[in-house]
Amino acid sequence: MLMQSDMKARVLARRAFASLMVTGTLLFPQLSVAQELARVAAVTEAPANTSIIVRAVRSIIEKEHISHPQFNDEMSYRGFDIFLKNVDPLKSYLLLSDVDEFRVYQNQLDDMIKKSNVDFAYMVFKRYLKRLDQFMPYIHEQIDATHDFSVDESIISDAKELPWAADETEQKDRIRKSIKLNILSLKADGKSETEIKETLHKRYRTLYNIKSKTDVDELLELYLTSLTNSLDPHTTYMSPREQEDFDVHLKLEFTGIGATLRPDDGQTVVENIVTGGAADRDGRLKVGDHIVAVSQDNDAPPVETVDMKLPDVVSMIRGAKGTKVKLHVKPKGTGTTQVYEITRDLIKLEDEAARGEVVEHGMKPDGTKYKTGYINLPSFYLDMDAARKGVKNYRSTRRDLADIITKFKTQNIDAIVLDLSKNGGGSLQEAIAVTGLFIESGPVVQVKTPGGNVDVLEDEERSILWTGPLVVKISQMSASASEIFAGAIQDYGRGIIVGDPKTHGKGTVQTLLDISQLLGASKQYGGLKLTIQQFYLPNGKSTQLEGVASDVILPSITAKLDISESDLDYALPMDKVQARMHKQYKMVDSTIKVGLQQAANDRIAKNPEFEKLLARIDTYVKQKEIKTIPLKESEYMARNKEINSEKIEEEVTGMTAAENKDAKAREDKKKIIFQRNFYNEEVLNVTSDYIEALRRSNKVVAR
Repeated sequence: MLMQSDMKARVLARRAFASLMVTGTLLFPQLSVAQELARVAAVTEAPANTSIIVRAVRSIIEKEHISHPQFNDEMSYRGFDIFLKNVDPLKSYLLLSDVDEFRVYQNQLDDMIKKSNVDFAYMVFKRYLKRLDQFMPYIHEQIDATHDFSVDESIISDAKELPWAADETEQKDRIRKSIKLNILSLKADGKSETEIKETLHKRYRTLYNIKSKTDVDELLELYLTSLTNSLDPHTTYMSPREQEDFDVHLKLEFTGIGATLRPDDGQTVVENIVTGGAADRDGRLKVGDHIVAVSQDNDAPPVETVDMKLPDVVSMIRGAKGTKVKLHVKPKGTGTTQVYEITRDLIKLEDEAARGEVVEHGMKPDGTKYKTGYINLPSFYLDMDAARKGVKNYRSTRRDLADIITKFKTQNIDAIVLDLSKNGGGSLQEAIAVTGLFIESGPVVQVKTPGGNVDVLEDEERSILWTGPLVVKISQMSASASEIFAGAIQDYGRGIIVGDPKTHGKGTVQTLLDISQLLGASKQYGGLKLTIQQFYLPNGKSTQLEGVASDVILPSITAKLDISESDLDYALPMDKVQARMHKQYKMVDSTIKVGLQQAANDRIAKNPEFEKLLARIDTYVKQKEIKTIPLKESEYMARNKEINSEKIEEEVTGMTAAENKDAKAREDKKKIIFQRNFYNEEVLNVTSDYIEALRRSNKVVAR
């Protein structure tokens, strides 16, 4: 995602709220995010503050969204379908009779929103909870039942192809088949019958626990986002807690103890301890421990966490720097409860920041090895609050990359590989600033505003930190800010793009607006992530839908996954604006690109690992076209042998199934910056070829 930090966006947004603030500043008592909110199942109507939020969201969207949309019947029809899909994505619980009853409101949701009425959301979700209660006993019954796996039957794998179940009998049959599929899947993983039953009982108990405890804020977020997603996939409403979590992600820091938690059958389990964090320095809390209660540093009694939603537990543990929290812990889930008092501190998420490593590879003509500075950049992050306040040395992507590259230069590297293959975007400001590390100056991105004006955003620092060969590794998961960077590098002829055929194709800019700040209120109302601009490369082309094309394409399964912008419902169209004059560094041309691709193709054809990957890709593509999954054991196992979903996961995440299931293994893997595998080795091969191609054409540095 691309976030706009420009204050002009906030000024525009404030104008949209003028009609709401007729009584002056609105003051409300402060609501702690840590406070457990009312559950949807326990209330009869939406909270009083809902109407304020709904009016605010509607007003700002209609005035400041890039397409100036209206809440009308078309939006109502779209939002209706999206909301039902979000509530019951696999059509596992709601019946056709329920949907037919709801359909009366299909073209009325816009009218209801104009009256700040969200009764439809409560009606649908309460019915969903009712069906969940109705079918859950049958689900557990089927988990323990004896199934005949010699029967020739199948299940439809794509929910889009599946109609709503006509009645309870049909829904139960679907549930039975779904349980059979789950059993076969776990059996294929080598699980015993006892393990399979324990796993499935736990899985569905967890599902029931999470859904039944959905609170009023979560439902409002789900409903409003379903409606706003009918305008474009990236305009969303964030509840106060979701807004807080998003802010943590963008700043790469929060105040707390530094532990990652996960739910496990009603228990809160420590999944990871952040290196250098408060819990790590304290030393008592360990991976696998169960947190059974939390108390603060006052005389308040401990609050039990058993069956509590994970976000509520996290909110109790987070708090102001320097304050204390008491964790009531059962080590590894057994034995006597221990109480650990830990002082909260600022936790920096270093694993999500840019990290670099010098990798030696191949052989130069003089017999020495090529030295490549490899940088893994998961996102374009920026501590915007600190930057606005003038805090010295605030956290930013550009600062971190500049430090890494400066260290690289002392080690006499030959090239830089910037890995954006898992970079989903982030700060627009940082995408521009990082581009400036590799070009002297000039336009980096153009943005079209809701009024149709096109602004040119430039790198204005007339210097280049790295003038040598640059390789940008991308995939279909590289989105938004990473596409701005990759596209600008390509437009300037500054380096080569390697990886999937193209990037994700997200060419829009969002800004996050704090509704409470805009209303002048002290009560927390959450935030609105609003699409306010579309961006274009210096050559005038938008990356929307089409993305940035690779100069050298390498085979991968991510290229075949339906995860691009064009796969999303109601994505905005692609268009163009006027091209802007910019320098050409001529560090790449058609001859170089053709030569690099041909050399890569020759190596890939001789590499047995790529041969296996290509076979997996071919099988995956064929299987993806099949809309049913066999439930006859012999057929299922034969199909599973052809294409193992865990292999796809390993291709996407770079981790084996065993590593994904083992917290320590995951953490050990995170510490490795450059993953030594056949794919990354080929990226280095391309890099070596690129260095030599530049030397042959006397273009070793950007001038």
